[in-house]
Amino acid sequence: MRWISASLGALLALAGCDPQRIAELEEGISTEADVRARFGQPENIWDGADGTRIFEYNRQPAGQKNYMISIGTDGRMSALRQVLTPENFAKVQPGLGIETVRKMLGKPAKVQPYPLKNETDWEWRWLQPPNTAMLFTVTVSPDQYVLRSGSTPDRSVEAP
Repeated sequence: MRWISASLGALLALAGCDPQRIAELEEGISTEADVRARFGQPENIWDGADGTRIFEYNRQPAGQKNYMISIGTDGRMSALRQVLTPENFAKVQPGLGIETVRKMLGKPAKVQPYPLKNETDWEWRWLQPPNTAMLFTVTVSPDQYVLRSGSTPDRSVEAP
């Protein structure tokens, strides 16, 4: 139990440093080495259609952000974005493949199967401005396509 608390503390400390790390990087200037020096090993590396590589830096399950950092063909950072946003959630529509959702939002905080319903819920924790903890849930069919999605308040976070 003690190691869980230590791991959670380390994760929260890591997420707390994100604004400083982000401020040290500049689109078009910073290199892949600069990104790795500040953020470390990515959770995943996705290939973009235009030859870019997209580094996923996941802050789930304890955090409320996921970052995607694009590295252009020239080896420089071309974009850094926090992807758990209402704009991205609006793109998640019934019929969309879950692998597409995974690449768009990053690794979820939780994947919960419901065998009797023959469905699985994927959940991401996020922060609705200015300061409301939320859960975005995508319900997935057995053939790995979105059935429905939506956001609700995150009841696991205590109100201040």
